[in-house]
Amino acid sequence: MLVTTRKMLDDARDGGYAVGAFNAENAEMVWGIVAAAEELRAPVIIQTTSSTLKHLSPAYFGGIVAAAAREASVPVALHLDHGASYELARECIENGYTSVMIDGSMFPFDENAELARQVNNHAKAYGIPVEAELGTIGGKEDATVSASSQYTDPDQAAEYVRRSGITSLAISIGTAHGFYQTPPVLDLSRITAIREKVTLPLVMHGASGIADDLVREAASLGMAKVNFATELRVAFSDAVKAHLAAHPDVFDPKKYLTDARLAVKELVKHKMCVCGCDGRA
Repeated sequence: MLVTTRKMLDDARDGGYAVGAFNAENAEMVWGIVAAAEELRAPVIIQTTSSTLKHLSPAYFGGIVAAAAREASVPVALHLDHGASYELARECIENGYTSVMIDGSMFPFDENAELARQVNNHAKAYGIPVEAELGTIGGKEDATVSASSQYTDPDQAAEYVRRSGITSLAISIGTAHGFYQTPPVLDLSRITAIREKVTLPLVMHGASGIADDLVREAASLGMAKVNFATELRVAFSDAVKAHLAAHPDVFDPKKYLTDARLAVKELVKHKMCVCGCDGRA
């Protein structure tokens, strides 16, 4: 069933676990993510970035996920991850997305809050929840590149939520997009400090490569949504490479894409158990 993220994230925040949010690039990855959720009876969020939507439009991806969700007996949400503009967020909302993120973290505080407010005002008319980001998460995500993290200030977070009216907040605690060259040092106490200032669900970006015990602790402290992207892309691509290396004469995409979607499924199952959302549907 296709749902918004509102109830699943509120339930996760109140229950001390996180909902896994998984970036998909194609129909095979969607299949693997939903199959994992069905097997573990877990709510799930499928995400697409702005760059993914340059290859398949929101209408295409909305149709793929809507079809998968109709066949699923668990809650499935379709979320725009790191939305690059008000216009893209609006296009996604109008093409079946059930949650959107607007990323104005590269702008000054006032401009960031105003952009989030504009997107939220449009989304409210459709009953769609909105995520936004305060602070800077390091690494590269689409066109957004940051050499280092700028930690989210708890007092600024409270003001940002008040001004923007958003329904979930991505915060920076030292994570980064992509894989880590050295183990990150996370400020997990910042989660607690921000939770004392705001009541809405908090979101953890850059979880690929973070140790499982740290993800579990972050979820227990109040991260209600945890994003995984890079690890899924690697699992998918490695499975394709391995199949073609073992079977160099294969030309039917269904052969190697089956291995790829099964690899995604197994990885997603593991991450769901780490987040604690298995059995929560």
